[in-house]
Amino acid sequence: MNRRHFLMGSTVAGAVLAAAGCSTTQSFPPASPTRTLDPEVEELQRRTFDWFVRVTNRSNGLTPDRWPTPSFSSVAAVGFALTVWPVGVERGWMSREEARERTLTTVRFFHDLKQGPEAAGTGGYKGFFYHFIDMNTGHRFGRTELSTVDTALLIGGMLFASRWFDGDHADEAEIRRLTQAIYDRIEWDWMMVRPNRISMGWHPETGVIPADWNVYNEGMIVLLLAIGSRTHPVPSTVWDEWCSVYDQSWTDRWGPKHLHFAPMFGHQYSHMFIDFRGIQDAWMRARQSEVPGFDYFQNSVRAVEAQRKYATDNTHGWAGYSSEVWGLTACDGPGDFRQVASGREREFFSYSARGPGERDDGTIAPTAAMGSFPFAPTEVTACLKAMKARYGSAIYTEYGFLDSFNPTLTERDGPLQHGRIVPGIGWVDGDYLGIDQGPIVIQIENHRSDIVWKRMQGEPNITRGLKLAGFTGGWLDNA
Repeated sequence: MNRRHFLMGSTVAGAVLAAAGCSTTQSFPPASPTRTLDPEVEELQRRTFDWFVRVTNRSNGLTPDRWPTPSFSSVAAVGFALTVWPVGVERGWMSREEARERTLTTVRFFHDLKQGPEAAGTGGYKGFFYHFIDMNTGHRFGRTELSTVDTALLIGGMLFASRWFDGDHADEAEIRRLTQAIYDRIEWDWMMVRPNRISMGWHPETGVIPADWNVYNEGMIVLLLAIGSRTHPVPSTVWDEWCSVYDQSWTDRWGPKHLHFAPMFGHQYSHMFIDFRGIQDAWMRARQSEVPGFDYFQNSVRAVEAQRKYATDNTHGWAGYSSEVWGLTACDGPGDFRQVASGREREFFSYSARGPGERDDGTIAPTAAMGSFPFAPTEVTACLKAMKARYGSAIYTEYGFLDSFNPTLTERDGPLQHGRIVPGIGWVDGDYLGIDQGPIVIQIENHRSDIVWKRMQGEPNITRGLKLAGFTGGWLDNA
């Protein structure tokens, strides 16, 4: 069960950064031919990459959920860190040796992490991992859930790493071997407790969560990894069931017709690891007469257009929204309270999944735009420049963009749950979140060089899952 859906707060004490790595200063030759990016995009990607270098625990590979507020680790953020290390090598920001050492440390840690049904003292069960784990021990944090999607995002990072580290070096061979072993032991079929649906998670205290992956969102990678499993697969009818409710989401209410999911992360996460350009499942093939060439990539393109239109229309009169400054997704917010702002009483939220028509309280998350780089590179570049020009160092610092900001909330009558009021700017978060930092680095690189997409096109578990789910066309026909 992803925090994005159940909106669990994550400001807690107890994380350890003493073992975290310091930013690498040495430069190495870039490895691959690339598209040329605007220098400000280059700078954003490097600064955001450096955040992962700064905060990830070198002794076990765990990345905190947030920083600098002390925090537990998010296993999805670890998957994103595993993906950004090769990006750093490709860009000349990290040596292959350091990236290999960091990756092997992480994969070994998760391979050896104790699993079991106990409520405490383990990191997972049935091959899945808990959503949040202790930064030192890797054991379950609090009463967090065993999460199918966060496990899938961790595995996505591992599978990419195992494709990228393709050399004869013994450590690279071990990365590949351990990754497949971790994936093979996940009992996806155990999580299919209702017909053709995978549950979002499990608690040792109460059992399987009643919510399933059955609405269009970021969960595509969960289903495809489950269908493609060699050891514990679920039937391909899981994908048919997934698509059976698409008509509920197929709308032009917010912009060009697309499968709508309000927070932008739902249109980004699976796309970080899977190149959906030119490949279609049965549902997409049936749309070709209505929208020729339509695929899940184009759906995300349209989702970006919808978000920009929503910000441009700005029917609720939030400060700062425009065709250049936009972006709603799950992120921190000032707190849960009502207060008069911009001449009317408004409701504000703390951590929430925001989007057009859904818990919109004027809070903008830069990752919503920056993590959408492949879908609208020109518009995202313009957004980056506009945000920096208008709000400057209040929101953009040594490690890129802070998680979120709200120009409407310029004063506060009571306490704030996150962040602070910056004079002349409005509310600004005080943290970076790993699951919001990752899409920025990865998606800029997918646009620049396709390195994640290209490597994953040859990933047998992913391609098997896509084909069994009924995808055809494009690169997949030759995979």
